[in-house]
Amino acid sequence: MSTVEKTTTHWSRIARDGVWDNNVVMAQSLALCPLLAVTGTATNGLGLGLASIVVMVASGLLVSLLRGIITPQVRIPVFVLIIATLVTLVDLGMNAWMHDLHKVLGLFIPLIVTNCAILGRAESFASRQAPLPAAFDGLMMGVGFTLVLVALGAVREALGAGTLFANASLLLGESLGWLEVTLIPDYRGFLLMILPPGGFIAMGVLLAGKRLLDRRLAARQAAKAATGLAAGV
Repeated sequence: MSTVEKTTTHWSRIARDGVWDNNVVMAQSLALCPLLAVTGTATNGLGLGLASIVVMVASGLLVSLLRGIITPQVRIPVFVLIIATLVTLVDLGMNAWMHDLHKVLGLFIPLIVTNCAILGRAESFASRQAPLPAAFDGLMMGVGFTLVLVALGAVREALGAGTLFANASLLLGESLGWLEVTLIPDYRGFLLMILPPGGFIAMGVLLAGKRLLDRRLAARQAAKAATGLAAGV
């Protein structure tokens, strides 16, 4: 395998791990508290996801850049301090420029500090990799987390209120007003899906769907391998 092919495989592996194979929620079952708490709408999920992406990318980059001067004995406190500083900056920025969304997400923005996925990637990946791969890993992990947040919020919002990305223009800015969609006019809503039990139900369905798809993909790959082996024989 050439150097270019190895590099391409490396980047694609990082992307696949973050979005699918090692997804923060679907594979690691982390960050479930904010996931279930803020995903009453897809808009809330997107807002928290974007904030998490910024923190994950910046923390991965900073940890990688500083890995040569951070001693092993104090690495965890330093990683937490870096993450806490970044979350504080994001929290202040959202309060200044996305105040309505900041009020909706409330405590869950500062609680990004306690997201084990961010500290875990800093320890297991960013502290052992060059800056660009570390930042890219943070981006892909953040994108994977955001996709689950938006998917879960969209399911709950569609069934609970008959809309998608409600109040996007108010919470995320006028430029994203085009995201607002009314799926079912005059829909009275299914209240259970907006309440916490609805979050658990929708999350269970998404997890089951991923497991089923993974099994089918694995079976298809096994069938292709068997066919290739038989052809070679």
